[in-house]
Amino acid sequence: MLRKHWKRFSESKRGATAIEYGLIAAGIAVVIAGSIALLGPQLQTTFDTITTALG
Repeated sequence: MLRKHWKRFSESKRGATAIEYGLIAAGIAVVIAGSIALLGPQLQTTFDTITTALG
């Protein structure tokens, strides 16, 4: 039963488009997560400096 649904979903153009959009969204999420991980400490230091200067 699951194979039948999967086959029908994978053969339809709507299904292919949905999978493509899902992959694009996953790629964007990975880029955002990586950017936050790399830039997070630098941004924290910058905000701390600004907060201290305004303090």
